Amino acid sequence: MKIIFSVLLASSIMLTSSTAFAQELNSPLHKKADEIANTLVTQYGETSVQYALMDNGKIILSGNKGVYAKDSSRPVTKDTMYGVGSVSKMYAAAAVMMLVDRGKLNLDEPYVKYVADFKMADERYKQITPRMLLNHSSGINGTSYGNTFLFDDINPDLQEDVLASLRTQTLKANPGEFSVYTNDGFTLLEILVARLSGMSYSEFIAKNLSEPLGLQHTKTPMDEFDRTDLARAYLPNYEGALPTDTISAVGTGGIYSTAEDMLKVEEVLMGTTDLLSEKSAKAMLNPEYKNGIWPSDGEENFFAYGLGWDSVKLSPFGEYNIQAAFKGGDSVLFKAAMIVLPQYNISVAVASSGGSSIVNSMLGTGILQEYLKEKGIIKEIKPDKIFTPPVKVQMPDSMNQYNGVYAAASDSPKEIEIKDGEIDMPLIFGGFIPAQKYVYVGDGYFKSADGTVTLSFDKQINGITYIKASAYLNFPGLGQSLFTFYDSQKVEPVHLDKAVSDAWSERVGQDYLPLTERPSSEVLFVPLIPSKLWIDVNNGYVAGSKIIDQNHAINAVQIPVSSGRDTTNLKFYKENNAEYLQMYNMSFIKKADTPSIYSGEASSTVIQANGFARWYQISGEAANKTITVKLPPNASFAVYDENNTCVSFSTVNGQNTSKLPVNGYIGFFGKASDVFLITLK
Repeated sequence: MKIIFSVLLASSIMLTSSTAFAQELNSPLHKKADEIANTLVTQYGETSVQYALMDNGKIILSGNKGVYAKDSSRPVTKDTMYGVGSVSKMYAAAAVMMLVDRGKLNLDEPYVKYVADFKMADERYKQITPRMLLNHSSGINGTSYGNTFLFDDINPDLQEDVLASLRTQTLKANPGEFSVYTNDGFTLLEILVARLSGMSYSEFIAKNLSEPLGLQHTKTPMDEFDRTDLARAYLPNYEGALPTDTISAVGTGGIYSTAEDMLKVEEVLMGTTDLLSEKSAKAMLNPEYKNGIWPSDGEENFFAYGLGWDSVKLSPFGEYNIQAAFKGGDSVLFKAAMIVLPQYNISVAVASSGGSSIVNSMLGTGILQEYLKEKGIIKEIKPDKIFTPPVKVQMPDSMNQYNGVYAAASDSPKEIEIKDGEIDMPLIFGGFIPAQKYVYVGDGYFKSADGTVTLSFDKQINGITYIKASAYLNFPGLGQSLFTFYDSQKVEPVHLDKAVSDAWSERVGQDYLPLTERPSSEVLFVPLIPSKLWIDVNNGYVAGSKIIDQNHAINAVQIPVSSGRDTTNLKFYKENNAEYLQMYNMSFIKKADTPSIYSGEASSTVIQANGFARWYQISGEAANKTITVKLPPNASFAVYDENNTCVSFSTVNGQNTSKLPVNGYIGFFGKASDVFLITLK
């Protein structure tokens, strides 16, 4: 799933830990694993973390840290389950390669040969192959967010929803031109597996992975299992444990598992079982990212796509002449990481409640390095690289050609002006790299004050100029890793005439509220999609989409790696004096155009015939009153404060009452014609 970069500070909780199997409790390996896991729980927002290490089919280390739940004495064990997020893509990749082994699929034949009802509003879609879906080079926009991320609920129509969404979309690039992370591609692979196997995707995973490997604790949302086997998960805006994190796009991010079960799947991915051929396993480790435009060639990188793998050249293992492949996963609540060292058949798996896949990968990396040293494969663990402040040199005038406007898919456009050999750059990489000044050091490079981040401008064969970042990020108590990526691309400013400029200026700072989400949607509780748009009227862009008239903006960015993921067109229209927005596969309404909730004692509201949610502003006498709602079956309501923080969501807290905050707003969610009876006191 979409990578979520926020690393939350941990609340104060009682810590527990356990470590088992072949390692003595006081061994250096055990101490290292326990120390890093403790850091994740105490400093990086993880309520619990579970980890395991395997060497040639034998579990060497298995441990955990933290608590199953903040209000429970129940311990975390090796059997405690977690959502693994986008690590699920490796299960889908394995399933696809199994079909290749069985002669049912050719990776380089058009996808439409196998799924005839896959269509797009762009004839180039016929060129898309399963390989392109596996290596993220299909050119598909990214993620059909609508009704995918739910609390303890399944969207049974998810596959058809994605196919329907894609039928309305054009591609953002020629298929195969470059790789940029694409969730919908793996939903298409999920559909492919089901069509070719004649069974549901969940059944295929059960029959072809879980049963032969003895995975007792690997499930999908469609499976029947005790949900209390899942570790409890939390978010800052709610004190209690949240309902089950459920991703209906199973091939993209819906698997639940344990660290030990993940290790058994990693054995398959290394080709050491009879479930997948060695040839297919090796093919998955090929540097697929080299097939197209890419910001690095040959160097290690956290991003270096294989078939399914996020990286087939994970640092720092190249410094030991060891290939390491990595896959991370971040759902809203759960995080996971798997790393394999194929030449030694060694693997590690980490799963957690809270945190991030990046910091989980640091635990996995630390465990692997300690174990490689213990085995004598490496003589010593190389220290983190040390950097010195850069020395500024005279910049040639030719560098001024790179001044201009730069845009990315999910960020505000930025105006870059190099002054006296210096660039003031806003925060990038989801905030992991802060806003700071970079100085020119020669050969086209600019460096941060501490020397850890290097920026340059890269004009690629497609004629596009990108801002390239190469950063050694340090995670206190965890270690260091190398990230090389394109942050944004240079775009031509668009002059808007007065009518167009005025229309978009009115939208600056406005909130747009979702209308088409299920009552159980996590989008209603967590701002997965920002309610405010990144509008730059002066330059004519909305994030990475170019404004073309008063009501439309179309994607304009083609950025490899991740900054060009989840692109979308935007369409506005008015109906009954309210402005509506369509983007991704969702519909929204402008908050300012919603009515105020009736402040009298008794009222009702009805879900519209088209199924759109009902939204109301909280103003006047309604503020500070307590609302009580009689809910229809399987419906919900949510209350938000003026800062767009959800203060009450009936799906989460099970409550039908809430105090109404001043200048807040409230939404009602259900199916068409559902009636909500409202009392205010």
